[in-house]
Amino acid sequence: MQGIITSFTDFFGVILFPIKWVVEFLLVSWHALFTFLGMDPTAGLTWVLSVVGLVLVIRAALIPIFVRQIKSQRRMQEVAPQLKKIQDKYKGKKDQFSREAMSRETMELYKKTGTNPLSSCLPLLIQMPIFFSLFSVLHNAQTGVNGIGLLNKSLSNSFGKSSLFDIAPLHLAISTANGNLAVVVIAIVMVILMTASQFITQLQIMSKNQSAEMKASPMYKQQKMLLYILPLVFAFSGYSFPLGVMFYWLTTNLWTMGQQFLVIRNMPTPGSEAALARESRIAKRAQRRGSFTIIEDSAPAVEVAAPRVTTQRVQPVNTKNRNKNKK
Repeated sequence: MQGIITSFTDFFGVILFPIKWVVEFLLVSWHALFTFLGMDPTAGLTWVLSVVGLVLVIRAALIPIFVRQIKSQRRMQEVAPQLKKIQDKYKGKKDQFSREAMSRETMELYKKTGTNPLSSCLPLLIQMPIFFSLFSVLHNAQTGVNGIGLLNKSLSNSFGKSSLFDIAPLHLAISTANGNLAVVVIAIVMVILMTASQFITQLQIMSKNQSAEMKASPMYKQQKMLLYILPLVFAFSGYSFPLGVMFYWLTTNLWTMGQQFLVIRNMPTPGSEAALARESRIAKRAQRRGSFTIIEDSAPAVEVAAPRVTTQRVQPVNTKNRNKNKK
C-alpha cells in the first residue's frame, strides 16, 4: 500500500513539475523587481507583494478559462426550464423504464442544445493543479525547502525567515504563533476579510444573477448552503495556514469578488435582477443621448441674409438707327 501511495505521489509530482517551475519563476521575478525598486529583499513586505503579484499574473492568465466557464453556465441555465419539465414528467416514477426514458430525453436535450453539464466543471479542474502547485511552492518556501527552479536555498531561507513589519513571521499561523500576538491579530483580520469577500461574491451571484427558474431549482438551495458553509472553511483554514499562504488566499478572493462584480454588471444572466438593472442603465443612457440630440436640434437658427441680386440695365435702342437699318 505504501508503495502505491509513493508511486502516486511521484506521478503527481511529475505532472506538477512544470507548473511549479513557472510559479517559482513568477515569484522570484516579482521579488527581483521589488528589490530593484529599492525594497529590502529580506523584508516580509517585499515577499508579500511578490505573492500578490504572482496571484495577479496567474489569475489574469486564467481569464479565458473563466469566460468559458461563464458561457457554459449560461447555456446550462438556458436549458434549465426544459430540464425541469423532463424531471417533473418522470417525478415519482422509479421503475427502470421511466429512469431510462428520463436519461434518454435528458441526453437528447443536451445534444440538441449543445450543452454539457460537465463542461462548467472543466475549468475548475484545470485550475486545481495550478492552485495546488502555487500552495506547494509557497509552503515549501515558508518551511525553507529548496525549490525546483529559481527559488534557490538562499531565497527560500529568506522567504521562510521574513517577517511582516519585523513583528509577524510569515511562516507562522495562529496554531503555531506561540504567543505572538501580532501573528494572531493579523491572521484574524485576514480571516475576516477572506470570509467577507467570499460571502459577498456568493451573495452577489445568488441575489442578483439568478433567474426565477434557477431560484426554484435544487441547485439554488445547494448554493445557499455553501453561502454559510464556506465561511466556516475559511475560519478553519485560517487557524492552520501560515500568513504567507493566507495572503495568497486573500488576494485571489479579492480578485474573484471584483471579477464577479464586473461579470454580473456587464454580462448578467438573462431574466435575473442584474439583467433588468443593466437594461435600465442602457435605457437611461439612451434617453440622455436622445435628450442631448433634441437640445442640439432645437438650437436657434442663424438668419442668413439673402444674396443681393443685381440686374444689368438694358440700354434703349435708338429708333432712328433701327429704321435706317431696315432701309
